[in-house]
Amino acid sequence: MKKVVKVILLLTIVFGFWSFSKSEKTTNNGYKIGDVVADFKLENIDGKMVSMSDYKEAKGFIITFTCNTCPYAVAYEDRVEGLNKMYATKGYPVIAIMPNNIEVKPDDNMESMQERAKEKGFTFPYLMDKGQRVYPQFGATKTPHIYVVKKTDKGNVVKYIGAIDDNYQDANAVKNKYVEDAVNALLNGKDVIVKETKAIGCSIKV
Repeated sequence: MKKVVKVILLLTIVFGFWSFSKSEKTTNNGYKIGDVVADFKLENIDGKMVSMSDYKEAKGFIITFTCNTCPYAVAYEDRVEGLNKMYATKGYPVIAIMPNNIEVKPDDNMESMQERAKEKGFTFPYLMDKGQRVYPQFGATKTPHIYVVKKTDKGNVVKYIGAIDDNYQDANAVKNKYVEDAVNALLNGKDVIVKETKAIGCSIKV
């Protein structure tokens, strides 16, 4: 009887720890405006490891948490590509990160990422957050979820968090281009006016 009680107690502790860890992982508040972003090293679709520190000449980054399977993310693919073409040469390249658990979303695996990038002609790195360690640090909850960071003497500082713009359904009906406005302000040495918006998209799958 004592052995049974011990086993039950052990299972309770293990399950409790797992539940706490899972909850902590998915409810981490993450970075706020003004925080310094820790660098990461993640695998790109070409097999190479990519970090922000690789971009010696960058002035900052447009970091996008996205995936293949979310209809919101798919709706924004062309606009994300447009952001990279518009700003990479000016010092603010796009870095896309796929944060989903591929056991939950198999169509977000590396092979599918490679196929999607080739099909769409992505000109930016498309990285996999293997082990799901990076997105909780940022506090990302959706795909897509955008972080504009500026390279400073202190490190890469968060300047904008949220949505790309105010209309995921129709790019031609957009009235407020939040990411463009943020990057343009930074390039002109000005403060970002709209620093945070609500990210609209699918929940990140854990």
